[in-house]
Formats: sequence, structure tokens, C-alpha cells
Amino acid sequence: MKNDEIAAENPVLKSIAERSAEKPKVDSLVEGPVILVKKSAVYVDLSPFGTGIIYGREFQNAKDIIKKISLGDSIKAKIIEQENENGYVELSLKEAKQALIWSEAEKSIKAKAVFSLEVKDANKGGLILEWQGLQGFLPASQLKAEHYPRVLDSDKDKILKELKKLVGEKLSVMIISTLPKEGKLIFSEKDNNPEEKKEILSKYNVGDEVDCTVSGIVDFGVFLKLENGLEGLVHISELDWGLVEDPRTMFKIGDKVKAKVIEIKEGKVSLSIKALKENPWKEFEGKLAKGDIIQGVVIKYNKHGALVSIKEGVAGLVHNSTFGLESKLREKLELGKTYNFQITLFEPKEHKMTLMYLEDKK
Repeated sequence: MKNDEIAAENPVLKSIAERSAEKPKVDSLVEGPVILVKKSAVYVDLSPFGTGIIYGREFQNAKDIIKKISLGDSIKAKIIEQENENGYVELSLKEAKQALIWSEAEKSIKAKAVFSLEVKDANKGGLILEWQGLQGFLPASQLKAEHYPRVLDSDKDKILKELKKLVGEKLSVMIISTLPKEGKLIFSEKDNNPEEKKEILSKYNVGDEVDCTVSGIVDFGVFLKLENGLEGLVHISELDWGLVEDPRTMFKIGDKVKAKVIEIKEGKVSLSIKALKENPWKEFEGKLAKGDIIQGVVIKYNKHGALVSIKEGVAGLVHNSTFGLESKLREKLELGKTYNFQITLFEPKEHKMTLMYLEDKK
């Protein structure tokens, strides 16, 4: 008799086998039938890993979904805690729904699925759409000819006025890119012929330097037109070696720029403008090391601490933990002021540096 057959006949062995099964990790998606629905909790059978529970804040966040759930329904959820103090696997329905939506968006890209979506708003770079609760951007360059704003001198205000006329209208669009970290989708209204797109892409290789035209500007970067039917994205992190808060301060629609192709994947082209500029970190290779004392100016606060620049494009982090509290760091290190720091980590090839504030050094 096989081990699994013995376990099936012996409840004790079966219990041991179930407990020894490796539980799915936090952030994993799991699926199982609903075995109990209470006023403030939902219980899910996750055999052989135990019982899952959706309660507290996760229950409140997913009330609209839970209303439609019945006993026996099979549901997908995301693990947020492998085992809580009561022995349950804590689950999130809302996070699972988000993960599934991003997955569905990726499948839609591959399937070239077309959606009829209402234009919610417009800005000077394009249109704002919404798909399954996710906000999306349709760059003006991805509009069909009949919808493209044709105005004299590429006047931004006139472009916006023309784009505003499309608010409320429904457009047939495709998702062409997903940006989960930004929580955004990129759409195109153009008819995309896969073979034609493939032929256009075949002209380009990673490492190519290309002449482009700025076709769209958004919070997370700049869209560049390489040629008719092909556009690439320069993420905000690839615009310059220095800190870029708003791409709109650096570029305007119609600007001619040079960029470097850094990735071609699934019909999408990623570009870099900073890759064609001298890397400022190289200057410090072999010259600075852990323990060195330097001067730097505080240029920005973030959730981890303060960014300190020692040269345009070369910045290190002073972590909140070195002060105990974030408030103390911000009290001691004022934006725009220069202080002395000691290097605690320096990896110029990885563009990484961490620093410690030296209060008594002048």
C-alpha cells in the first residue's frame, strides 16, 4: 500500500501529512471553496494547508465582492499572513482582485484585445481612460488620425482644447503596456498590425542610438516617437543622472532628442536619454570608499530618509534609522543645506551610496 493510501485511511497520518505540506508563501494567490460566511468574516478551505480567513480591514475593503459570495463558491485570494495567532491563513480578496486584473491586462496585450472605453479626462499629453478600476493613459501620438489634435505651432493650450472635445466619448482601444508600480496602463487607439509592428521593430537593436521626437509627457516619464507606428518610453529614472521631479520641466511636445535603446520586449521599446550622457559616478571609482568623510547637500526627503548629493547625478541616502526617528532627521538635515557625512556604503558601479551624518564635524 502506498504512503498516500495509508494516510487516507489513517486520520492521524493524514493530519501529519497535511501539516507537513509546504504552505504557500505570503503574496501567493490561492484558491478554495467558501465554507462559512459570517457578518464580519469569510472562511475558505485551503486543504491541505488549513483554513483561510478574510476579516477585519480586509473584510471591509472587499465588502462589494463578499456580498456576491455564497457557500461553496470557489474564490481566489492573496495570502497576507501564513498563520495568524488563531491558526488561520489570513487572506485578502481585494489584493487578489488587483493581481488578477494586472494578469488579465497582460493577457489582453498578447491577445490584442480591443475595448470600448469612455474618455474620462484629458491633459496636454493625451487622454485619461479607465479599465476595470485602473487608470490608463492614451498618448496623443497613439490616437487615430481623425482624433489627433492638429494645431498650428504645436501650441499646448490648443492641443488640450482639442483633446478635451473627446472627453465623454467612447474609443476603441488596446492596452499596449502595463506599469504596475505606477498603477497605470498605456493604451493605443491605432490599428496595430502585428506583422507590420514586427517588421518595424526588426530595424532596431538594444544599444542603438536613435533620433526621436517627444510625443507625450507624463508623471512617470516621456514617450518618444521613433517613426510612424513605433513609440518608446523613457522612464523618469532614465531621463537624467540628476534628480528629476517633473519631466515637464525638461521637455515639451515636439522636442527632438537622442536616446538609446535599452530594451525591446513583447513589442515594447524602452529608451534611455541619460545613457548618452557621461556617467558622473565614474569620476569617483577608486577615489571614494567606505569610511571616507565628504560634504554633501540635502536635495530631497523620501520615506527612507534624506538624499544627499555630492555632485549632480551622484547622491546617497542617509537613513531615518541613523537618527532614530524621521522627524529628527528632518529637523537636523535641512533641504538645500550642506553638511559633513561619512560614507557607510559605496558601490559606484551599482550607483549606490549610503551616508551617516557627522553632527560635530565642520
